Amino acid sequence: MSFSAKVKEELLKQISSSRHCQLAELSAMFYFGNVWNAALDETRLEFVTENEGTARKCFTLLKKTFNIYTGMHFSDIESFKRGSSYRLEITEADQAAKLRAALRNDLVTQKSCCRRAYLRGAFIMAGSMSNPEGAYHFEIVCQSEEAAKKLQGLFLTFDIESKIVVRKKYFVLYIKEGSQIVEALNVMEAHVALMEFENSRILKEMRNSVNRRVNCETANISKTVSAAVKQIADIESLIGTPEYKALPDEVKEIAELRIQNPNLSLKELGELCNPVVGKSGVNHRLRKLSDLARKRCSQQ
Repeated sequence: MSFSAKVKEELLKQISSSRHCQLAELSAMFYFGNVWNAALDETRLEFVTENEGTARKCFTLLKKTFNIYTGMHFSDIESFKRGSSYRLEITEADQAAKLRAALRNDLVTQKSCCRRAYLRGAFIMAGSMSNPEGAYHFEIVCQSEEAAKKLQGLFLTFDIESKIVVRKKYFVLYIKEGSQIVEALNVMEAHVALMEFENSRILKEMRNSVNRRVNCETANISKTVSAAVKQIADIESLIGTPEYKALPDEVKEIAELRIQNPNLSLKELGELCNPVVGKSGVNHRLRKLSDLARKRCSQQ
């Protein structure tokens, strides 16, 4: 099962205790399930989905909010490439009209708890998420720009920033920031999925942090080795020359230590000196040797 399917499975089990929240979620499920646009007959409503859990939740919400006990039919519809579908039908004109009026009312998202329920319903019907082990991506596909902007506004009330992009004929609201996706899951009350997402995010960030440190240390080691090879080459080109013999004892000392200890850092070389010399002092002496070697090379 994909992570997106796990999130939806968890959300399908969430049934708000308040009728106003149930109305909000049902409103989103009908709107993002394209019931309003698909129904040409204003005297009836038909809710069609491939997911049995979604159909059962819609049935439960209809029963709790409007005391509507509609029939749920299982059938094969050609328009669904995967074959099977579940259909809820409300054929009584009075019930259909009452339901339309209630669910189309903007008041269903006035309260914070209702906005949570509405976003939950929207994600169930038209949302998807990538596996958190890969790139972070959360999206809800909307039929219109108006619907996308409404969702964007609802998320913003919870300080969650989202963007909208046009994909073919649809408007897709998406979130890519990991911390913002965590907040979105929290708002929709997908707490189990949230913990799984956070665990994956922490592990990935730790792995990336370790990789960065390893790469940094490898680069530092490579830099140290390259510098040591150049320093040794400079020293070897000077040994036995009059210029080398005229150098102060402390410079000769660091030259000998470098040849004997090619893998040591400047700090470690300084600790072998007598008396001990700091990193800057060692660097100064080695630079003096390099400058002398370069000068001698240019004169030849």
